[in-house]
Amino acid sequence: MKPRSPRIAAAAAAVAVLAGFATACNRGSDADSAGGKPALGIDLPRADSDFWNSYAQYIERDAASQGLNTLPVSNSQNDVTKLVANVQVFQNTGAKAVVMAPQDTGAIASTLETLAAKKIPVVSVDTRPDKGDVYMVVRADNKAYGTKACEFLGERLGGKGKVAELQGALSSVNGRDRSEAFAACMKEKFPGIRVIELATDWKGDVASAKLQSTLAAHPDLAGIYMQAGGVFLQPTLALLQQKGLLKPAGAPGHITIVSNDGIPAELKAIREGRIDATVSQPADLYAKYALHYARAAAEGRTFTPGPTDHQSTIIALPNGLEDQLPAPLVTKGNVDDKALWGNTVGK
Repeated sequence: MKPRSPRIAAAAAAVAVLAGFATACNRGSDADSAGGKPALGIDLPRADSDFWNSYAQYIERDAASQGLNTLPVSNSQNDVTKLVANVQVFQNTGAKAVVMAPQDTGAIASTLETLAAKKIPVVSVDTRPDKGDVYMVVRADNKAYGTKACEFLGERLGGKGKVAELQGALSSVNGRDRSEAFAACMKEKFPGIRVIELATDWKGDVASAKLQSTLAAHPDLAGIYMQAGGVFLQPTLALLQQKGLLKPAGAPGHITIVSNDGIPAELKAIREGRIDATVSQPADLYAKYALHYARAAAEGRTFTPGPTDHQSTIIALPNGLEDQLPAPLVTKGNVDDKALWGNTVGK
């Protein structure tokens, strides 16, 4: 039998997580069940990313450990239409708060307005909706992702050369924040570096195709910034391997690569010298505090801007609050740090 690819295996694992989660955590469909605990609706954004599949595992684990009353978890598969339908199910089955991670942050506004009218608070994970009330956004500072990637690449390349930037969807606040910060940093600090922007809509096949064309047009490409290792890492490394360009760090011809996510595969690639750095998005903390705030919202608790007790800062938004969690830069020097979620997920 032909072995399954890591992507197929990851997707299958995500399906298993969903099935187990629905069985283990669904303790009823209203606030009067599960010992009077308020029911929480949780939608996962996609199952084609190692990062989000890891987040799904943490959601399952933390919902159980926190003793939460959750409705059957759904997955909107990067489709805002499915997200709207899933949220409607949550409304109809008694959700007192909803956790979501809308990938299109502009298209979810009307759904947020509907939930607000029904007094169902929303916790948005990783992405900040452009409009519509949110109780809390659980997110890291995505502008810092772009700045950290820029500074690392700029210093490694000595301020010269060409860099390909695999951008996420610019309809997403994360894609915009990372792209804008990366561009601003390069313009200010490393004007001698030419950035070739490649819009990908967070799709690995699109990124690979555009990178292939870029390599053909610019054989002297010196660096790559991947805004999402969970979807870009494997296709990028496979393409470079195919072209004979996957040289280890320190070797002549090595293309310096910085990523975002902090998945185990990225940490492994750093150890092996295939990429140079990543910014670790805290998938574990995203899950932990998304559930924490959802429960708090359902119970009527409130928060104010300022430092938290978990090394982050809550900031005020025009449409709610945002808890900005720490996201460290990972290099060869700290890749084995046990505090990194990518070193502990699944263990």
